[in-house]
Amino acid sequence: MSTREPLVVGVDFGTLSGRAVVVRVRDGAELGSAVSEYRHGVIDRILPRTGHGLPPDWALQVPSDYVDVLRTAVPEAVRAAGADPADVIGIGTDFTACTMVPTTADGTPLCELPEFAGDPHAYVKLWRHHSAQPQADRINALARKRGESWLPRYGGLISSEWEFAKALEVFEEAPEVYARMRHWVELADWIVWQLTGTYVRNACTAGYKGILQDGRYPSAEFLEELAPGFGSFVDDKLVHPLGALGAKAGSLSAQAAEWTGLPEGIAVAVGNVDAHVTAPAVQAVEPGQMVAIMGTSTCHVMNGAELREVPGMCGVVDGGIVSGKWGYEAGQSGVGDIFAWFVEHGTPASYVDDAREAGISVHELLTRLASMQEIGEHGLVALDWHSGNRSVLVDHELSGVVVGQTLATRPEDTYRALLEATAFGTRTIIETFERAGVPVTELIVAGGLVKNPLLMQIYADVTNLPLSVAGSAQSPALGSAIHAAVAAGAHADVPAAALAMGSVRRAVHRPIAENVKAYNDLYAEYAALHDYFGRGANDVMHRLAARRRSVRKGLHR
Repeated sequence: MSTREPLVVGVDFGTLSGRAVVVRVRDGAELGSAVSEYRHGVIDRILPRTGHGLPPDWALQVPSDYVDVLRTAVPEAVRAAGADPADVIGIGTDFTACTMVPTTADGTPLCELPEFAGDPHAYVKLWRHHSAQPQADRINALARKRGESWLPRYGGLISSEWEFAKALEVFEEAPEVYARMRHWVELADWIVWQLTGTYVRNACTAGYKGILQDGRYPSAEFLEELAPGFGSFVDDKLVHPLGALGAKAGSLSAQAAEWTGLPEGIAVAVGNVDAHVTAPAVQAVEPGQMVAIMGTSTCHVMNGAELREVPGMCGVVDGGIVSGKWGYEAGQSGVGDIFAWFVEHGTPASYVDDAREAGISVHELLTRLASMQEIGEHGLVALDWHSGNRSVLVDHELSGVVVGQTLATRPEDTYRALLEATAFGTRTIIETFERAGVPVTELIVAGGLVKNPLLMQIYADVTNLPLSVAGSAQSPALGSAIHAAVAAGAHADVPAAALAMGSVRRAVHRPIAENVKAYNDLYAEYAALHDYFGRGANDVMHRLAARRRSVRKGLHR
């Protein structure tokens, strides 16, 4: 049945699944959605086609899983909406960044070529692929030595998650893959390539993850000094015409129309990053509004009126979120992943049984028990580095710590300490921004973790900020739909579309004065541990990581 109103589709490609939502252009009403789980998930131990083990800190994916989302989630969302596909005028997509794939000239992932099916470097390197830390360390050291002007734009440190570190890893460890690779592609752009048949590099990932500042990448001289033979990387593998956020990348191809059931020729928006599309989805397009997209990890994004150098930020890009403003990014590599790890590996069977009898999840049971405690009652403080530290230390060889455990410590105690640790990590980021002259006046939370009221109240109390909450359960997909509406010409620009289509509930959680005071004391303990383990006073985490890597590599020989 036709709605007689224009619709757009937004598709959010996450770490474990892709989500599609059908949205009305006029007011942002979400009419239907669907989720498609990736068949191969995250590949971090065994390569699926050969059974070969992977070294530590690897995280790969299979690109066909993303195409399956287009084949399944998009038509299912349209059916769930009861919509006529003919009413859809555009489609927009977003991806977790920095997720990279080496391709041929026509966009074929190298892992799909028979000769490279057994080479892990030919697969998608997921954002949380951290084995390129040695390459990142060398990039940072050389950039500091040479005084590269782009380094302060990234808080003084380039991450192992980003384009250049991962590419250098391929160059040094898999020269055959590197030689065959024509394009080193962000998945945010690869999926648009599949939809349109045209490769357009989006300005967002190019700026934040590809070290593109003031129209220039790192120089050939820098790259050649970094690794002889790597100097031509930008010209040979990376550089490509850029598309602005909200612009039209191309039209839906006949093949993609067959996959999705959408009309051939509709507008396809330039690719984008899940965190950055979420800002307009929650109407956070003005300076001072920090958006925390909380899921397996957390990405913090906000607009600023002026350029500032913030230590340990992931990047600042002119127009990186919306045109005319400086877009800032920071993040935490592990949040929901940490909670899930503890539930899976740190919770006894009796708790699982209790949760089953109560008809709730183990997460809900632990949250219920933890919420009965006074602040500090558990006697613990934790560091939220189980997946490394993205901001402000930018060091993925750091690891998790829980201090204060005794024989009386119970699972709910540790669980609450981990919840608090992630809030402390966010406070560290906020305070670093504010010291650098980028004030934060509101914290807006999106993502699956908004459903935990204890966690949200902890964040409000720890940061001493009013906590607003996304009005949509699928904010990144809604944000992609907003960009699709702009690409299709239905709204003048992204801020105008955000005003019409975005959704947010303001100040849902407010800080409680006595809680703020109590958390100030605990945060001081967190900050002391943070600096002790994270700023060089004790490098035990790096030594342990090196030992683990050495032992596991020996086992895989």
